[in-house]
Amino acid sequence: MDEKFVNGLKIAFASQYAFAIKAQNFHWNVEGQDFYQLHKLFEDIYDEVYGVIDAFAENIRKIKGYAPASLHRFSVLSAIDDEVGVLPPEAMVKELLNDAVKMQEIMKHLFVRAEELGEHGLSNFLADRQDAFAKHAWFLRATTKV
Repeated sequence: MDEKFVNGLKIAFASQYAFAIKAQNFHWNVEGQDFYQLHKLFEDIYDEVYGVIDAFAENIRKIKGYAPASLHRFSVLSAIDDEVGVLPPEAMVKELLNDAVKMQEIMKHLFVRAEELGEHGLSNFLADRQDAFAKHAWFLRATTKV
């Protein structure tokens, strides 16, 4: 298998994990007038993302790669920046929106490469992930409207 492609999948996997952790961080720490709505939105997002983590790792294994499986590897590979502070609610939404868009682009790029390699099952999985991140971005974007 194309080593560059496998590495791209590992980056996407680690990035998706980091995205879920960030959404969970925001879920736990959000405060303010829209607390309940944002608390629930962030929970819905991380539940969806965590729900496919195992399938993502299995897709990496199916093409004879090894899934990264340590916090150190995730932090080295992730394209999603860690957030260690407690942000205002609006900043949480904006940051997660930017990350969702970034994840969409990562999945789009990998989908194209999977198709070129004839890995159609994997490309279907990546298309579903791209669509899921598009939905997360839509919900987050809609939340920013006044």
